[in-house]
Amino acid sequence: MDQFKRKNLGLISSRIHKGEEHAHEFATREMVEIIFLSSKSSNNAFLFPLYTFEADGDLALEEGGTPNFSREFLKQLAGNLGLRQQSNSGLPQGLSPEDIFHYAYAVLHSPGYRSRYAEFLKFEFPRLPLTGNLEMFRALVRLGDELTALHLLESPKLAHPITEFIGGRNPEVEKPSWSKNTVWIDKDQTIGFKGVREDVWNFHIGGYQVCEKWLKDRKGRTLTKDDLAHYQKIVVALAETIRLMGEIDAVIGQHGGWPGAFATGTPAHA
Repeated sequence: MDQFKRKNLGLISSRIHKGEEHAHEFATREMVEIIFLSSKSSNNAFLFPLYTFEADGDLALEEGGTPNFSREFLKQLAGNLGLRQQSNSGLPQGLSPEDIFHYAYAVLHSPGYRSRYAEFLKFEFPRLPLTGNLEMFRALVRLGDELTALHLLESPKLAHPITEFIGGRNPEVEKPSWSKNTVWIDKDQTIGFKGVREDVWNFHIGGYQVCEKWLKDRKGRTLTKDDLAHYQKIVVALAETIRLMGEIDAVIGQHGGWPGAFATGTPAHA
């Protein structure tokens, strides 16, 4: 957690998850609670920083720290992609630490990856399959970048709502529910967000159904204009996440699918 006292980017994941379908990866720029991904005590959240800081005043790179990758991993990645390593950092030539993060983030959000390795993902940290195809690598970097920006609520797409808020002027959260493409916040189903698809309503991150949990956490509260705008951004982010997850699998499929699109039979530890 100390690594997030400065500007940083982190991957949140779980080592073990019981009783939940695997959806336990997320991005953050801040410290997180142990229950971030699940309320189950066995499914704790672990935070992996992209950069590390040895001490106050450490400004090893422009981003403010040292890339948090082992030299063995960087050597394997560079070798697979046919790239030379930078002499100072060991990074593959032409790739940034963020590129590697975004590649990993895309792969870990692949529905094909999650289903193929479902049993392994229940009992160990996810491992990262490496590709030897630079074209596919860069395509996944682009998709992972989009996905990360959405999850950090930094994407410009969030400025364009796909829902309409309908109902009264004092929207108090009573009982969240969904029907007729609308998320209702009152028992009588007269106040809510119109334009929410069923797959968006049902979408889970970790053990939480996002659209429902956000409202349940605010039960009894009257939502402000900022609250309404924030919820609409969440809906956009989830809808785009579903789209991008499909695109990630499509890219992998275009380059040989699972496991043919990946150069090594054994996924690597980063």
